[in-house]
Amino acid sequence: MTPPSLPLAPATPIHPPSTSSPLTRVLLDRVLPFLTENTDFTVVGVIGPPGVGKSTILNELYGFDASSSGMLLPFVTQSDESKAMARHCTMGMELRVSAERLILIDSQPIFSPSVLVDMMKPDGFSTIPVLNGESLSADLAHELIGIQLGVFLASVCNVLLVVSEGIHDYSMWNLMLTVDLLKHGLPDPSLLTSGHSQGSSSGLDKENKVDIQGGAGEFLAALAFIHTKLQAQNLSPSNTQLLRTALSEYFKSSSFCTSGNGSISDTQIDPSGSHVAKINKDSEGPGLLFLPLKLPEDSQKIQFDSYLSMLGKLRDQLLSMHGRPFAKNISERDWLRSSARIWDLVKKSPIIADYCRILQKSGLFRK
Repeated sequence: MTPPSLPLAPATPIHPPSTSSPLTRVLLDRVLPFLTENTDFTVVGVIGPPGVGKSTILNELYGFDASSSGMLLPFVTQSDESKAMARHCTMGMELRVSAERLILIDSQPIFSPSVLVDMMKPDGFSTIPVLNGESLSADLAHELIGIQLGVFLASVCNVLLVVSEGIHDYSMWNLMLTVDLLKHGLPDPSLLTSGHSQGSSSGLDKENKVDIQGGAGEFLAALAFIHTKLQAQNLSPSNTQLLRTALSEYFKSSSFCTSGNGSISDTQIDPSGSHVAKINKDSEGPGLLFLPLKLPEDSQKIQFDSYLSMLGKLRDQLLSMHGRPFAKNISERDWLRSSARIWDLVKKSPIIADYCRILQKSGLFRK
């Protein structure tokens, strides 16, 4: 098991390099040929616990047609065998580019027992040098990997999909508030492009230093929270409105709540009982979307709408969402180069390091 890192191959699971490995040659050789100088693209990332449907949602956004025989899934989903073995599918990150130039990033699950088991030594310490090579207990390193992953995705994506299971799971809300607390000093990816064309790292390092110290050019993705596997009673107008009100209150002081972020808001119920989301460019706060439990084809249970119908509507809503734009136009290739640099900055973040020390002193994690 490896910590989340920049994707290194668009057609295979991503296994990130060691913390000290230079990424430039790997990126040029394996990923850059699949990207272009196009500047009209959108980066959509996903984060969440295991088995909540992250890869399924990305496959829908990619435009995967399950009826086409022989077509491979862009993002691998859990099989019955992996579910039975309580194993996760995605290692690190996976990246695909759709025909509409959506750069889609799938990520390994957080809050995952199988991830924790994979990274734990017999003595309880982590096999992964998560933070500046420090030796940390596996449970603390596991906690930090989830935070680093959230900070990274919030720093390089136009839209970040935050997926939870059920209507009462607020763990991902808490995680994104922590990300908001710790994601500082990381610049907009489009402000890290100078110096790449000349192949000079010294100029880039100088620019990074100015951005970080000055706090200028910080960037946050637009959030869309998706609650999946909901029962019919959870999708009633009163319950969904209560959850929407709670989300707005929860994030009212968050940096994610800025106007013009293209969030999805004001879900309404049409006479047929289907949820229809309206895009309000002037609304504040994260978007909130719902996906019902997938029932067997012969099920007689009553739903507001079928799983496949709601999944299709979810795709339409997300494709209509205006993600947070980068400060300047940036090509797909320059975005990838900047993302590699930002991941290095996340791993070396002094703010996350300070937070780690606070967690160590809290007594919540083994020494």
